[in-house]
Amino acid sequence: MCGINGVISKRKLSRQELIKIIQGMNNLIIHRGPDDNGVFAETNPNASIALGMRRLSIIDIESGNQPMNSEDKNITIVFNGEIYNFIQLRQYLVSKGVKFNTKSDTEVILKLYETEGVSSFKKLDGMFAFSIYDKNINKVFIVRDFFGEKPLYYTSTSNNFIWGSELKSIINTIDTKPDISIDGLNLFLRLTYIPAPYTIYEDCHKLEANHYLSYDIDDHSFEIYPISNTKETGLNKKISFKEAVYNVKDLIYQSVESRSISDVPLGTFLSGGVDSSVVSLCLAQSKSTPINTFSIGFKNKVYDESEKSRTVANIIGSDHHEFIIDEKDLEEDVHNILTNFDEPFADSSALPTFLVSKKTKEHVTVALTGDGGDEVFGGYNKYYMGKFNKTYTNVVPRKVHNFLKEVTKPLLKVSSDNRGLKFKTKRLLNSFDYNGQFYYDIISLGFTNNHLKNILKNDHLDSKKVFDYYIKKTNIQNPDNLTDFRNIDKLISLEGDMLVKVDRTSMLNSLECRAPFLNKKIWEFTNSIPENFLLKGWNKKYILKEAFKSQFPKDFLNKSKSGFGVPVGDWLKTSLKLELLSYINEPTLIEQDIFNVQTTKELVLNHLNGKDDNSFKVWTFYCFQKWYYNTYSKI
Repeated sequence: MCGINGVISKRKLSRQELIKIIQGMNNLIIHRGPDDNGVFAETNPNASIALGMRRLSIIDIESGNQPMNSEDKNITIVFNGEIYNFIQLRQYLVSKGVKFNTKSDTEVILKLYETEGVSSFKKLDGMFAFSIYDKNINKVFIVRDFFGEKPLYYTSTSNNFIWGSELKSIINTIDTKPDISIDGLNLFLRLTYIPAPYTIYEDCHKLEANHYLSYDIDDHSFEIYPISNTKETGLNKKISFKEAVYNVKDLIYQSVESRSISDVPLGTFLSGGVDSSVVSLCLAQSKSTPINTFSIGFKNKVYDESEKSRTVANIIGSDHHEFIIDEKDLEEDVHNILTNFDEPFADSSALPTFLVSKKTKEHVTVALTGDGGDEVFGGYNKYYMGKFNKTYTNVVPRKVHNFLKEVTKPLLKVSSDNRGLKFKTKRLLNSFDYNGQFYYDIISLGFTNNHLKNILKNDHLDSKKVFDYYIKKTNIQNPDNLTDFRNIDKLISLEGDMLVKVDRTSMLNSLECRAPFLNKKIWEFTNSIPENFLLKGWNKKYILKEAFKSQFPKDFLNKSKSGFGVPVGDWLKTSLKLELLSYINEPTLIEQDIFNVQTTKELVLNHLNGKDDNSFKVWTFYCFQKWYYNTYSKI
């Protein structure tokens, strides 16, 4: 696990100048790779080129150093991530007469590219972002993995093309900070995060998952291509449920095994939910000694589910580490956690994820997680809405629905961040959509479109529909089935939120996280089976639970789980209140010239005074302001 950086300049820079630039970028991401530092720099007739990396040593600790060169020195690679099928690929290459000098997966990528070119990218099973400079054809290739587990940002200026694992390396290298992207701003305020290809900055982008960028050094142009590696298998209507259960179980055991290869200590995050419980079970069964498991609990019992993780730890006989936290444990870290994302990010579960990563790093260097289980196996409550929205909108006229929303508004008011029945009922009523695009409203955890029109000044509102790019990309105009929902989540929520959260919070602690459910073979298989194998009636993740139910107490896998939520709405009224109030100071808002002053102040003050529970909206606003004033100016 590492962090990578790169620069291609049209200017003729000396090697020392190049090294100074790339070393400066590397220094900003030491947390991603504290074990080693490497740079490559050269000037050719058309460009000055530098590659850099910071390494967290996991596999082949002694000889896996980077940048790594081909035997003839004509191809150079820097690589961030893990290739889980590198042993099989190495064996394949050896059978073709290829010789290796190390045992690292980096060399496997390099040799595979030498043998098969860009078509080799589709053969990689792993989480990765890497750069290959090929002097033979005077091109640089930048590649990102299938799900987007590892980040990759890039920007193109008049003189330079710059890329890196984190935005901070890019923003601190270019001459001036870019303007705020209207697309990025609107996406953030709707979703609470910004999915690829956008960032909060104009003309600065994320490379999309399962894509590679090809940069031509001769004419300084670049193109982006999808990696064509998914099998268009279609729906397998002939497969029996029993056979599908067997296949799922086998695929998961294989995936956990491939993701547990490590030359350093390894454990699992164990929340007590279905996904982390299954991963921990599979890992425990593959080891001869007890594994380490790690969980976070809360002193606030509304959010605490540590009892479930203890139950699983007892079942699998793990060496379990449990950390009970409260607001005070996070106070000193909130600023560092939020600003480390380098752009506004308001998924509050990043806070406990950071803490469990911090505590876990004290014991191990690699942790397996249950991330991706909901997307792969259909585990979110929002997937129920596919059934419910169609039935509801067919039965309940729009006028009646609008009347119900109005008359229930005072009844559903809550004054604190307690996500109980009133909160869920209000959220349900607000998510019904008569125009066919309800699912995009469901995944909008921040502001609705109407709220955005109230809070943003007109020149910062997106003139087009904010999700148009993703509708075109998926070709899903009106999502109405589980497959649609899962594909939208893979493109938007998984890449833009879940994986960003885990990558940044774990790497801030120099901890590598691996997600066995994020496996191309598992994704392709669950896309090929009938939807009712995944969501049967109201039973989510049905096939996954059926595959492993015999190894847990009766109905344990059917217990509800609230997720990794934290009471940020209440914290905004206490420890974060003074900072929040500074962000709605009228002269400050007027000078900033992004938000409508009165509606913004009303939104925040109604929350602070207990008139309304605006937890999600105010937290989203707070996270934006914290980023803004950390980036552009100080209050």
